[in-house]
Amino acid sequence: MSRFASVEDRDAVEDEMPWAERQIPRTIYEFLTSVRDRHGQHPAVSFQIFSAPDSPAETLTWNALHGRVTQAANLFRKLGVRETDVVAYLLPNSTETVVTLLAGSVAGIVNPVNPLLEPEQISAILRQTNAKVLVTLKSFPKTDIAQKAAEAVKFAPNVRAVVEVDLNRYLPAPKRWIVPFLRPKNPVEHRADIYDFNAECAKMPADRLTFEDKTEDRIAAYFHTGGTTGLPKIAQHRASGMIYNGWLGDRLLIDRDDVLICPLPLFHVFAAYPILMSCLASGAHMVLPTPAGYRGEGVFDNFWKLIERWKVTLLITVPTAISALMQRPVDADVSSLKTAISGSAPLPVELYNRFKAATGVEIAEGYGLTEATCLVSLNPVEGLKKVGSVGIPAPYTDVRILALDGDGSVKRECDVDEVGEICIASPGVNLGGTYHDPDKNRGLIAEMRFLRTGDLGRKDSDGYLWITGRAKDLIIRGGHNIDPGEIEEALVRHPAVAFAGAIGQPDAFAGELPCAYVELVKGATVTVEELMEHARHHIHERAAIPKHVEILPELPKTAVGKILKNELRKLAIQRVYDSVLSESGFGARVETVYEDKKRGLVAQLRRAGEVDEEALGEKLGHFTRPWEWAE
Repeated sequence: MSRFASVEDRDAVEDEMPWAERQIPRTIYEFLTSVRDRHGQHPAVSFQIFSAPDSPAETLTWNALHGRVTQAANLFRKLGVRETDVVAYLLPNSTETVVTLLAGSVAGIVNPVNPLLEPEQISAILRQTNAKVLVTLKSFPKTDIAQKAAEAVKFAPNVRAVVEVDLNRYLPAPKRWIVPFLRPKNPVEHRADIYDFNAECAKMPADRLTFEDKTEDRIAAYFHTGGTTGLPKIAQHRASGMIYNGWLGDRLLIDRDDVLICPLPLFHVFAAYPILMSCLASGAHMVLPTPAGYRGEGVFDNFWKLIERWKVTLLITVPTAISALMQRPVDADVSSLKTAISGSAPLPVELYNRFKAATGVEIAEGYGLTEATCLVSLNPVEGLKKVGSVGIPAPYTDVRILALDGDGSVKRECDVDEVGEICIASPGVNLGGTYHDPDKNRGLIAEMRFLRTGDLGRKDSDGYLWITGRAKDLIIRGGHNIDPGEIEEALVRHPAVAFAGAIGQPDAFAGELPCAYVELVKGATVTVEELMEHARHHIHERAAIPKHVEILPELPKTAVGKILKNELRKLAIQRVYDSVLSESGFGARVETVYEDKKRGLVAQLRRAGEVDEEALGEKLGHFTRPWEWAE
């Protein structure tokens, strides 16, 4: 691990040699074999099905994990998977999930799928990727993943084999004996052959691949984007980009003696690449607490004790999880903890301060995106952390802030602190093949090498990157992307609604919650309660149901009728902040919300009485949007 405290340290890594000259593994299997050869007896991954700190856990060494991955890759090849074929998985976290992620990318192209999606969306992904094999759960109490998988496969005839993982093997007796009597029935029938994952893997050789591991760089993973609503887009990841993420983690963050607790799902790039691939590069130990991670029963209540049990040195987290943890006392010895890495959504300053006060540990906020095979920038672990920024671009990652014309052509590079579109060139960017659908790649690349992210941001005079908004209007609720188009489409189906605009309103816990503003058909009448009921009925994903619906005389629009979302965001910020100020008894109100070129939308407050400024600052610090006093 190299020192990473400044832009100069980042530049020193790049000055050693060009990326193309580095002697790095060429395939995922070479990557795994390298860590096996260097750290074979060291713990690689641990998984416990329950959250209690004394619950039984399974730990695989790098030797054992290498053998399991070899067996699974051989099984996938036996089931007909070749380099350009897809192994999809619909799984919660487990040892088998780690094995499948790696083995699928060795045998063919691995395609993790979010189990929170509805069967129709899962089926659409399986058809779009032409998946040949699906690894999923055997029917198990308290989860409907097996039922979703069966329904999805029924309408994805390209899936020839369903390979089932039985979580029952993790249960102690007598619970293990009872499960066969409690398994939910799965009445859905499909034509795919069904196999038992562990039983079939056990028949395969563990000491060698039964096929050639070709060294040419190739697509090794498909990750869908779009969160829990809307039609998914499939991002294509090359093996070289996946390995690059691991190499970055090894050089900048972790070493063999680190223990990473990862309660994030392995269908997400944050867990799969900066975490798992970094462990492959360094030999570090990854701990997976419960199949559902942070969502698992008792995980938050037992979290600090889990840190103590595993002597965790690096916490992988997101702002919503930090918020939940700060509602619980630090009731264990967490002195092993050195660093916390937060991603997926903006981190409020107040959460950063509370976490540091409670644990003595600073949070380093980073930025990544699925389209760039994840990692882009990170606040330096050893150096200056600018809370609210997403840090310094990683070595060999060139971040430009570009001012672009409406047709996508580059006008110029933005000045220091000038907001523009964040564009990225790095070993993780798959030029010309960002998405599986060629039509979705049109207009994505600027200046022949920079991926247009759709995010708006700026770079300050120290080279730190700041994100100020999103050009693509996605609502990010606790790290999950929600397509506002689905909310708007559902609302305009009501006969009284002429126009609808959905945005994310500020929320102290989730970062954003969906809300909607509507304009009625002339002469029509409808109540907010009726619109909310209509939304609940027509929006199938619960996370996307708006928490607030408001009827306006007319929605703000451009001259050509496009709804001005920023004007709606201003209304939402004023409403939410005024509500918090009133409920907390502060003598203040929001006078206006304006757009600042550096900070985005800013709430300007006016005093209306006595104000405890420290308490007010702490309260509003739970939100990610900035505020200030009116002069």
